[in-house]
Amino acid sequence: MTVRECYEKIGSDFDKVLERMGSEALVKRFAIKFLEDKSFEELTESLKEKDGECAFRAAHTLKGVCANLGLDRLYEADSELTEKLRGRQTEGSEELYQKVAEVYETTVTVLKELENF
Repeated sequence: MTVRECYEKIGSDFDKVLERMGSEALVKRFAIKFLEDKSFEELTESLKEKDGECAFRAAHTLKGVCANLGLDRLYEADSELTEKLRGRQTEGSEELYQKVAEVYETTVTVLKELENF
């Protein structure tokens, strides 16, 4: 799988990311590095603990990472959740979190395919 195919599979604009980063090798390196990012795990744990401050911080961090890497679908899903958590309240965030979790799992699965290709 090429990096372009990976980005297409996760619904992201590879050309925009390539333009920003300058080389396909760099895009690939940072995209695979996303697999080490702990923001989603922190978000999940914070929501379980109903810790609105930590949940917001984790969601906001994840959103920023997705923006930098051009992970458009995950960015969009997480943006909604981030805004919901901006008031540091976790109530009513379950449905938005589920959407983020689904897109996150799809993204990670495809990035693992790229890593192992």
